[in-house]
Amino acid sequence: MKRVVGVVAGLAVLVAGVVSGDGPAMAGRRAPVAWGACTAEAGKTASAALECGTVRVPLDYRQPTGRSITIAVNRIRAKVSKGAGHLGTLLVNPGGPGASGRNLTEYVARSLSADVAERYDIVGFDPRGVGASEPSMHCVDPAAYYRAPRADAVPHSKVEERALLARASEYASRCGQLWSWLLPHLTTENSARDMDAIRAALGEEKISYLGYSYGTYLGAVYATLFPGRVRRLVMDSTVGPTGVWYESNLKQNRAFERRHRQFLAWTARHNDVYKLGATSKQTSFAYYAMRDRLRTHPVGGVVGPSELDDTFTVAGYSDRVWPQFAQAWSSYVRQGDAKGLTDIYNRHGKNDSDDENGYAIYLGVQCRDARWPRQWDRWRTDMTAMHREAPFLTWPNAWFNAPCAFWPVPGGTPVKIQTSPKLPPFLILQSRYDAATPYHGAQEMAKLFPRARLVLDRGGNHGISLSGNTCVDGHLAAYLRNGTLPRQDSACAASPDPRPAEHMSAKSGAGLIGVLGVLERLTAR
Repeated sequence: MKRVVGVVAGLAVLVAGVVSGDGPAMAGRRAPVAWGACTAEAGKTASAALECGTVRVPLDYRQPTGRSITIAVNRIRAKVSKGAGHLGTLLVNPGGPGASGRNLTEYVARSLSADVAERYDIVGFDPRGVGASEPSMHCVDPAAYYRAPRADAVPHSKVEERALLARASEYASRCGQLWSWLLPHLTTENSARDMDAIRAALGEEKISYLGYSYGTYLGAVYATLFPGRVRRLVMDSTVGPTGVWYESNLKQNRAFERRHRQFLAWTARHNDVYKLGATSKQTSFAYYAMRDRLRTHPVGGVVGPSELDDTFTVAGYSDRVWPQFAQAWSSYVRQGDAKGLTDIYNRHGKNDSDDENGYAIYLGVQCRDARWPRQWDRWRTDMTAMHREAPFLTWPNAWFNAPCAFWPVPGGTPVKIQTSPKLPPFLILQSRYDAATPYHGAQEMAKLFPRARLVLDRGGNHGISLSGNTCVDGHLAAYLRNGTLPRQDSACAASPDPRPAEHMSAKSGAGLIGVLGVLERLTAR
């Protein structure tokens, strides 16, 4: 992830008027962002078009003059001046929670229709605790915590289950020991209030917002708290507004199972290339046989079943990796060649310090946002039953979230998402077979906001705008350009299935893969 250093700007006074919600745009003095040059991480060159800064916000919005923290921001300025078609600020967020929004800014600026991008100041931000925001939360030594191969996420005995449970408990304990002062204030609601502090620091009466994945939920909370401060709002790959977060993870398990089976079926259709089975049943057998072998024979002493889970979860987000993943799998099974598996693990599954930071914030927000079961018996019962119908992700997902059963601060009550006559009509973009944010969530969100319009991509990728679907991108551009929405909910054809010969290049990526933080974070299992 890119590391940038900004110039500190602002005082706690900028939040005056924010706590009470939709009221005067700003009470007291405004503290503008002091923009400066960005400093790239070692080995990379910072874009000359990118500016960086920080916004100071209160740790606790109930005590706006108390302890403060900083939010790192960056921007690419509009090419047109105010009064000459300038449309204000487009704030972007890639999801997570725990993802760096500053990593999304340049991608959006270069991927949007040029006549739209040039009219917005495109601003990304690292939510509280993330990346270059201060403090940046870490709970453990990532090299030790992610040392591969890790224990199999699917427990085969009570002893294995207790070891996995102890790992989850220890992570929660370490976070509590290091960050007891911060944990009570890591909530989606506070991140939404931070967004409004950013708006104020930018001198904007209203902002536009593009959020992906968890960023859609963050956008919905912002729209609930500050409906009159929204100019335009786009939700791409929408989190359901209810059931956060334990129930939504159970739904996610089913959706990933369906998407994984679609990948297995695609591999079977190309049996002439991969030779892993001509039916979904055969490719499923081949996949789980490979996974079982890795329990006792990890590839290179590194890629065991949990590392395989981490890696192949990515195939649930984007079908553009399917050819590369299927080839790596085939080479290992058919030829004993482990290089492909090692390569895709190093690229898509391996975790580092940034990933641990994202994981810490993911847990910090989700464990605090809402109540989680505190009795492990409930988890075991639910996961045992769910594993029978959705074996691909159930247990990996359970252990990813298991620290919430031991989190040092209790879960709260989520913001009740609701509409307001002050909120303008907005755009919801969603794929039909999205695994990370199932379609039903977008339908729920659309029902809560009757003036919103849902555009459905009939495929299954996550993060569908700015990823090559011209129909979807046309709707996005029209809305951001002048507020134009389809008269009723609409649909776009899915992008064509990948062909076996297509291998994702290092330069092209896979649409938003590697940019959307939710993808990086949810593969940190």
